[in-house]
This record gives sequence, C-alpha cells and structure tokens, in this order.
Amino acid sequence: MALPVVAIIGRPNVGKSTFFNRIIKDRLAITDDQPGVTRDRLYRTMEWTGRFFVAVDTGGFLPRSHELFDQRVREQAEIAIQEADLVLFMVDSKVGPMEIDKEIAKMLLKMKQPTLLIANKSDNETLQLEANAFYSLGLGEPFPVSSTDGFNVGNVLDEIVARLPDVSEEKEFRPDAIRVAVIGRPNVGKSSLVNKMLGDARLIVTDIAGTTRDSVDTFLEYSGQDFVMIDTAGLRRQARVKDNLEMYTALRSIRTLQRADVALVLVEAPNGITGQDIKIIEQAEEARKAIVIVVNKWDLVEKDTYTVDHFTRTFHEKARTMSYIPLVFVSALTGQRVTKVLDKVIEVYNDRQKRIPTAELNNFLEAAVEERHPPAHRGVHIKFYYVTQTEISPPTFVFFANYPEQIDITYIRYLENRLRERFGFVGNALRMKFNPRSTRPDME
Repeated sequence: MALPVVAIIGRPNVGKSTFFNRIIKDRLAITDDQPGVTRDRLYRTMEWTGRFFVAVDTGGFLPRSHELFDQRVREQAEIAIQEADLVLFMVDSKVGPMEIDKEIAKMLLKMKQPTLLIANKSDNETLQLEANAFYSLGLGEPFPVSSTDGFNVGNVLDEIVARLPDVSEEKEFRPDAIRVAVIGRPNVGKSSLVNKMLGDARLIVTDIAGTTRDSVDTFLEYSGQDFVMIDTAGLRRQARVKDNLEMYTALRSIRTLQRADVALVLVEAPNGITGQDIKIIEQAEEARKAIVIVVNKWDLVEKDTYTVDHFTRTFHEKARTMSYIPLVFVSALTGQRVTKVLDKVIEVYNDRQKRIPTAELNNFLEAAVEERHPPAHRGVHIKFYYVTQTEISPPTFVFFANYPEQIDITYIRYLENRLRERFGFVGNALRMKFNPRSTRPDME
C-alpha cells in the first residue's frame, strides 16, 4: 500500500525545515530501533488522527551557494509538484510575497497541483494579519503558522489529512505476488533491466493499472512465482533534474518503496558504488525492505583487474553494516545473469517471511552468550533471560535482559552476526529490540 507523499516547498529561509521538524516531533509512525544509528533524514513517515503519510523536506536538498538558490528552488518545486500527492507551499509572513513566490504559485496553478499555502513566521497577531497579503498568489486562503512555537500547526495537519487520498481503500493486484521496486540513480539501467526481464521468453507479462497516481505496474511470472514490478518510469513531465538528482531520486524512491516487499538497488559496475548509491540503499533499509544490489554493466568491466570479489570487498569497506545485502552482477544489455536477479529476489523474500521458534532462538542465545559474554558497563553485569521473534516482514527480535539500556552497540552487532550465521535472513535488515527483565530463567 502506497502512503501519500506531502512535499514542503518554498524559497530558502522561509522555515521549511523548522516546520518539518515541528510536525514530525512525537508523531513518527516508523522509528529506528537500532542503537547507535543516527542519520539526517529529509523525509519521515508520520501519523495524524489515524492517517499516515510521508512528509518530505525539500529544503534539505538546497545548494549552499546563494547564487544558485532561485534556480534550484524553481527546479525542485517542479519536481515536487510532479511527484507529491499534496504540496505545502511555504511563504514568509514577515517579508510578504516575493517574485520567486509568484513564479512557484504560477507553476502550481498551471499544473493544477493540490496545494496548501502556508504563511510561516506568523509569530504574532500583526504578522497573522500580514499573511492575508498572500491571497494575491491565487492559491486560496493562506494558513498562518508559527513553526517555532507551534501556532496553528495542528489545524494545518487536520487540513493535510482531509485533502489526502484514503489509501485504506486501495487494493493490491495479486496480493500473493512479490512486489519489487527497482530503484537507483538515473541512467544506471533500471528500465533496461526490467525490459530485459520482460523480454525473456520464459516470462509471462501483463500490464496492470497501478494503484498509485498515474503509475503502471507490470506483472510477470518466473519459476512458478508471481512478481509485480512497481512502476519506475521517469518524470511524467519534463523537468530539469540534472542538478537535483538527489532530490529527484529520493522522491521517486520514497513513493516506489512504499508498496514494495523487495528493493532492487541498481548501481553501475564501471563507476563502483557511489555515496549516492549508499544513500539510496539506506532509504530501502529505513523502509524495512528486503534488498538486493544489482551491479549492472558488468560487461564493461575488465575482469582481470576488477573481479567480483574485489568489487564486493570494496563495497563492504565503504558500508560495513551492509554486508548482509547480496550483490548480483549482470548486464541488462546482453541479458547476462538477469534471471539470477529474480532467483535472489525469491531468496530474500522467503527469508523476510521466515519465523524462528522461540526454543531455537533461546538455544542460539545461550550458545552466543556462552561463547562471548556481554561486557560489563561500569560494574553492571548483563544477564539475558530470553529472546523471541515478534514479527516478520521485517524480521523483528526482542531480547529480554536485566539492564537492556547498558548493552553496547558492539555486542548488538555480535548478536546480529551470530543470528545471521545461524538462521540466514539474507538481504534483510533485522530489527533488534532490548527490553527489561521478564520472568524467564536466567542465562548466565
């Protein structure tokens, strides 16, 4: 099920990030349970009055150079208008309508994009009245808010959920199929890979009207398993994305990942795995999806100097916590090993559905603790009582201990590695929670 996307746009210094931080505070629908993991996030899934949506702070993508601001704001507004279900157009009550505000308003009106006009920095009654000047933009009534003290933010959230589509009524086509999102930087060969899969004579292909706005998904059958390849087409209207690839890719990935079971992250073999590739993989991790990295254009690599082992080792050095993610080396152009991608999708999906009996988990925990005791913290000795798997998709494990907050990240990584050695979970990030004492017997 795809959650609606709400993009906050506007010129620099109107308070987009402050507003974003205000609305997500204490209302996160998805939290990161891994200790020691902190990342700057430009989007978050949140809940308001029982409705869920993804909020995107486009301000996080702006360049540092002031000379580029106006051009980038226009381009990013165009991208957000095309990709979001609802746009929050933010302006500044303290300075009134500016020329760049008027240009963005014209784009919104021309493209008939659902929009809420947010007059930020309305910190007192006088400034709240000044917000009326934005009626001239032609976007309807401006909502005066103060992101710093929270004035009127709740009313804006009420209006957001009132205008968003009700995704609870959406029904997925073929619910038994594995839903696969093909994501990655532009021009890494996503379309070529999917087209090569669809062109294989052993695959049965059908077009499906998608459940997300203006998308078309593709159904295929391979090795007795149904797949739905989620739409990864380019922008529906031409936009200048050359200098905004990070924002464009993030918005596309957010929408696509919402409906997926498995994420195929495409990278280019000749260029290696880049920092932007790592960010895209992190998006899939944060969305709690099973992941396969597809290394495309392998036919262009000199095999005597850049072998599979070398490429894999280099990736693990760049992203040590991602060593659980499998890599498949393909050529979408020649078709080399393309069906191996679908084989790997089936493998990681099956591991995503795996449930381990509590008795087996406790045997594992007892052996792991016996082999390596958790380090004492300031004289506090850690005792584990038991572990159980509480969820699948993603696999979630709850460990009960006397002082769970004192378990350090190194020992958590050790337990995760031992879990994988014993039970697999290839391509799946594990959620590991640590709770206080329970009534089970001690594991010394």
